[in-house]
Amino acid sequence: MKKVKKILISQPRPQTGRNPYTDMEADFGVQCDFHQLIKVEGIGVREFRDQHVYLEDYTAVIVNSRLGIDHYFRMAEEMRFNVPETMHYYCISEAVGNYLQKYIQYRKRKVFAAENNRFEDLLPAMHRRPNEKYLMIVSDVHNEETMNMFAENNIIVKPAVMYRTVATEWPQEKTFDYDMIVLFTPSGVAALQKNFPDWEQGDTIIACLGVNTATALEEAGYRVDIKAPSEKYPSITTAIKDFLESQQE
Repeated sequence: MKKVKKILISQPRPQTGRNPYTDMEADFGVQCDFHQLIKVEGIGVREFRDQHVYLEDYTAVIVNSRLGIDHYFRMAEEMRFNVPETMHYYCISEAVGNYLQKYIQYRKRKVFAAENNRFEDLLPAMHRRPNEKYLMIVSDVHNEETMNMFAENNIIVKPAVMYRTVATEWPQEKTFDYDMIVLFTPSGVAALQKNFPDWEQGDTIIACLGVNTATALEEAGYRVDIKAPSEKYPSITTAIKDFLESQQE
């Protein structure tokens, strides 16, 4: 196996000067290139209406990201729907909940946040409000397991697709010659295939974040060399660092 010298990180460069990737470059002499293989596009009002979702029918919104919040309020504005102050928000994390302050006057009785980044943590609050009508903001590719979990707990949730993930084009002047590729989503895997349909992995190392990303890679015929999170590696960067350290031996 050849030594890793050049790594593609398929997400934007961190805004902070020092981050785990700059540490890798300093500690192991590798080069980390940042290039998004995917981008997010909001869907238009006409396409949204084809889902037969009416924003005024719901008393609560479920969001799993800041992106979902942005697109909910974008769609509300484009559809000229005045979001009522009585709307409740169920968020995957406290950080996502705090982001609502960009759009609303934050009140704890209106915003419920999961403690451990699991929607299951919100079930007690949901069961206390049996008359709530839930709308969940999702992308065109979303996890059906979450919807199934709500259904199994007798909570009716309507998914509303408000944005989609599409592949970005790889610059023609940029050579695709990496010793390691780091992927973070199944959409990133699809973008890799779209941009490089004839690419063969060979001895290129592929690292990925999340079970769904690993599954997408394996189904596409790629070999997954590094996976996170796991009991040993809580983050993708710790897993990559361990791999690079093993090459120093």
